[in-house]
Amino acid sequence: MLKRKDVLGLYDMSAEEIDEILTVGMSMKKLLKQNIKKLPHLQGKSVTTLFYENSTRTRSSFELAAKYMGAHVVNITAASSSVQKGETLVDTGKTLDAMKNDVIVIRHPMGGAPRLLARTVKAHVVNAGDGMNEHPSQALLDMLTMRENLGELKGLKVAILGDISHSRVAKSNLFGLTKMGAEVTMYAPRTLLPTGIERMGAKVCSSREEAVDGANVVMGLRIQLERQHAGNFPSLGEYARFYGVNEQIMKYAKPGALVMHPGPVNRGVELTSGLIDGATSRIEEQVLSGIAVRMAILFLLTKEEV
Repeated sequence: MLKRKDVLGLYDMSAEEIDEILTVGMSMKKLLKQNIKKLPHLQGKSVTTLFYENSTRTRSSFELAAKYMGAHVVNITAASSSVQKGETLVDTGKTLDAMKNDVIVIRHPMGGAPRLLARTVKAHVVNAGDGMNEHPSQALLDMLTMRENLGELKGLKVAILGDISHSRVAKSNLFGLTKMGAEVTMYAPRTLLPTGIERMGAKVCSSREEAVDGANVVMGLRIQLERQHAGNFPSLGEYARFYGVNEQIMKYAKPGALVMHPGPVNRGVELTSGLIDGATSRIEEQVLSGIAVRMAILFLLTKEEV
């Protein structure tokens, strides 16, 4: 049982809580691999996904996670809600609370929106990505995939390359992995590196080779063109040439190093198709880990009430 009402980020989550989510997530994943998709854990509970941004993987995996455990699920998008009539996030939350929702899963373009909602409602709030702040469940599913394939996270070297400045995934992974004893190296164009990322625990490298050298895991991040309002690099082709991860760069990593990406992948930009579809790629496995971790989060948040 988590010692918190909400899951808003990994910055303020303890290593013990992360470990608990991953342990339960591994159990859930074993059930999914056995094609067991009818569990009583959330029987009688209601889960609402409230998405102010587009999503395929995160939203559908939260929905499936809730349904696999017997919850009633309602999906709301900003485009089809009272937001279009001028309703505020706080008022939307109060409305959902009045409907006796047990869990609200929110994605919002503004950092801090889930925390504001959590202070407003009685329901448990899960952050499914807020602006350029955090995406805790994505980092947890990444860590679950690493743990399942490599054992303990302590002592691992994880290289993260790509659009780090705009990536909530990179920040949550950095917070979570360092708390679990892993080393995180990062590499990107200086225009795509947030100021002060070193103070958060990252080792910023001067080349792809340095970042990937001896890594157990190499994670590419999507170039988030929709969040960029200025030219942070000349072209996608030049980005791929000087900053993308290819087979030559992977030779610096440990033999059999995992290739990961939160998706969707821009093929040939962040990663080559050969790596995406290669034997050490765990990108598809990350999708299944996502359902398992989100099952664990929903279960642990509501466990005391069952």
